[in-house]
Amino acid sequence: MEPKFVSPSVIEASNRAAARVRERLGGAKPRYYIETYGCQMNEHDSETFAGQLTQMGYVPAASKQEADLIMFNTCCIREHAELRTFGNVGFVKELKEQNPALITVVCGCMMQQKGVARRLAQRFPFVDMVLGTNELAQFPQFLERVMDGERVLEIKDTDGEIPEGLPIKRNEGFSTFVNIMYGCNNFCSYCIVPYVRGRERSRRAEDIVREVEQAVNDGFTEVTLLGQNVNSYSGFGVTFPELLRMVDKVEGLKRLRFMTSHPKDLSHELVLAMAECKKVCPHIHLPVQSGNNRILALMNRRYTREHYLSLVRDLREFVPWVEITTDIIVGFPTETEEEFEDTVSLVREVGYSAAYSFAYSVREGTKAAAMDGQVPEEVKKSRLQRLNAAINESVVGANDRYIGTRGEILIEGCDRRGEPMMFGKLPSLKMVYVKGDESMIGEYKNVLITGTRFNSLCGEIE
Repeated sequence: MEPKFVSPSVIEASNRAAARVRERLGGAKPRYYIETYGCQMNEHDSETFAGQLTQMGYVPAASKQEADLIMFNTCCIREHAELRTFGNVGFVKELKEQNPALITVVCGCMMQQKGVARRLAQRFPFVDMVLGTNELAQFPQFLERVMDGERVLEIKDTDGEIPEGLPIKRNEGFSTFVNIMYGCNNFCSYCIVPYVRGRERSRRAEDIVREVEQAVNDGFTEVTLLGQNVNSYSGFGVTFPELLRMVDKVEGLKRLRFMTSHPKDLSHELVLAMAECKKVCPHIHLPVQSGNNRILALMNRRYTREHYLSLVRDLREFVPWVEITTDIIVGFPTETEEEFEDTVSLVREVGYSAAYSFAYSVREGTKAAAMDGQVPEEVKKSRLQRLNAAINESVVGANDRYIGTRGEILIEGCDRRGEPMMFGKLPSLKMVYVKGDESMIGEYKNVLITGTRFNSLCGEIE
């Protein structure tokens, strides 16, 4: 089924509303502050909200205290996220009392969860606007209604439409994100994402290429293509490996990354595209979640430990110096000590360059939340500590192979802990620390790797 797009008439109505808001402000430059939680998809949504606010005449604020509009873009992946979000929103009450004209907005994945938006609206009557994940294109119309004195609560229960042509104000830097698809069809038993982001829908390949070209024209040299499962991208017949080859040809682009890849859909064609495309970086984020087949089946991951390891071998054979990162959950319902040890052994066998590890947390509305055999918190905590020790051991050991090698890093910033050191990543995502000064930020530098530093590398600029 082909995805639906936000109609041009809706985009035009949004542009007209933005123009009316700008005229209404009469040359004033109110300030906005966006606080974003969660993944890169949320970061990208916040950049779109920022683009719309800029279109309406707003400018960024340095802090919530200085803002005329405060937006919370929420996430619901982790347990207790609602309590944390409600606490941060509650902080704004005092600011609202000091400045009754302050506009407050709460949006994002958490608001799409059943009952959460209304619960928040009832608890915090000073919140002016509550939006779900499918209302991005109409934000200027909603803001106009708030300015007219209306309180807005808009949560559309749908798989959503793809908005094209919205303004984007990208975060400062030299690396940026481009969404290639929205939603997820996998329904892993622990994950709330398909319920709050909807089913998969892919953007047109030509729209993606056009956005990458614009990002490069705006000064970005590194682009990361985003999707909950980029491997299942299907933009009107274009596969993800084909899309990579198309974007790889964009002039001026130096580095191309992507995330996240689901192991069940990782094809040999993608491995070959990584190997053959000049700008695609030798790094892949390949969440394994568990090293035990019974737990993987309960998670509804639809691959086995053996299949996952075969993918790792394929990547290592065809993509020189590829680095693999992952996500891992410990303490999934009914997980035994022996099954946990299967995950530890897989970590040691793969040799990840980084791993994002979590203790299983209940997400209401998911299949796993209703499972018997919930693992006690103290057991989950112990397993997480032991897993992290194995991950760190693996990372540190793997870093030694870089000593004496050469590569190119993109200088991202300065670490001022102790002696100031500049830092930047190799194409493989390995972080390298070098001596230098802040005038180098944004530049690509050839380096010789001379040693290791914590979980990273250190080197000398050549």
